[in-house]
Amino acid sequence: MTTDILMPKATAVWLVDNTSLTFEQIAEFCGLHPLEVKGIADGEVARDIRGADPIANGQLSREELDAAEKNAKHKLVALKSRHAEYLKPQKKAPRYTPVSRRQDRPDAIAWFLRNHPEVADAQLARILGTTKATIDQVRNRTHWNSANIKPVDPVTLGLSTQLELDAVVKKAADKKAKDDKRRGIVEPEGPTLMPASETGVIEDERPIEDHTAETVFEDEHDED
Repeated sequence: MTTDILMPKATAVWLVDNTSLTFEQIAEFCGLHPLEVKGIADGEVARDIRGADPIANGQLSREELDAAEKNAKHKLVALKSRHAEYLKPQKKAPRYTPVSRRQDRPDAIAWFLRNHPEVADAQLARILGTTKATIDQVRNRTHWNSANIKPVDPVTLGLSTQLELDAVVKKAADKKAKDDKRRGIVEPEGPTLMPASETGVIEDERPIEDHTAETVFEDEHDED
């Protein structure tokens, strides 16, 4: 089978109930396992599924079905479904940036380069709707407006949402962590205390002397 059909189990139910095709023929046409088709025939599988006529919905011709019923070795060839175009995954269109916001993209690029250099250029281009050439120009300070470019959060500029920004940063951070681990680079888990020899504070190890004042009691002499 070269064309995916709609509702494969429902189609298999209809073929089991209305044709003399073998389980193997039905299974191959519907993209199922022969045992699953046998389970449909035995009433153990897809009990509550209503059969779908592949001829009525334009997925199989009557001539093709007749040929398959006459020859158990004949493999059913599906017609190109009129719904096939709707089933194709739609390629996501490039992000559209309003003309009024396009002049702000270099500022957002500079913000990423300063605060999150781990974000790949491809991700940066996708979230900001820019090009790698523009990113390189900002990075190398060869952009025509380099003197006026200042790092600004893309969320503040309205070029992305906070959720999109967080997702891109997290993905880049996870990738960097994996790459560092692969290279044997381990980041410290938290802040550590520096030894006293480095901070310049030397502890005095001499015992502390007890300077507690002693009370002296003088005898009082009564004068005669």
